[in-house]
Amino acid sequence: MPTPDELRTALDHYVATINGRDPGAIAALFTEDAVQADPASQPPNIGRAAITAFFENGIAASDGWTFEASDVHTCASTVAFHFRITVSLGEGSMEINGVEVFGSDDGCRFTSAQAYWDDADVTFS
Repeated sequence: MPTPDELRTALDHYVATINGRDPGAIAALFTEDAVQADPASQPPNIGRAAITAFFENGIAASDGWTFEASDVHTCASTVAFHFRITVSLGEGSMEINGVEVFGSDDGCRFTSAQAYWDDADVTFS
C-alpha cells in the first residue's frame, strides 16, 4: 500500500501532467483498467484509451487551463483533494471548483478517479 507521502507525490505529478495537457501522459498515470468519471454523475471512462479520449476532447475544446489541487487528504490507498481548474475559452474563461477522489495501486498508479462538482460549482468570466 502506498504511503501518504507517496500518494501526495503522485498527486503532485498528476497536477503537473494535467497542466502539461498531453492526454497520453495523463492517461499513463492510470492503470490499464482504471475507471474515471468527471463529473462522477456521468458515465465513467473505463480503461486508459477512454481516459485518453476524455482528455483529448477537453484539450480540443479549450485554449488552455490551469489545474490546482489543495486540501489533500490520504487514507490507505485513496487520496482526496479540492481542485480548481480555470479553462481558457477564447475571449473568456470557465472555472470549476470541486473535489476529486482517487484510488491507487501499490505503485501509485491511479485505479479510479471521481470528480464531484455540478453546475453550481462552475463560473464563467
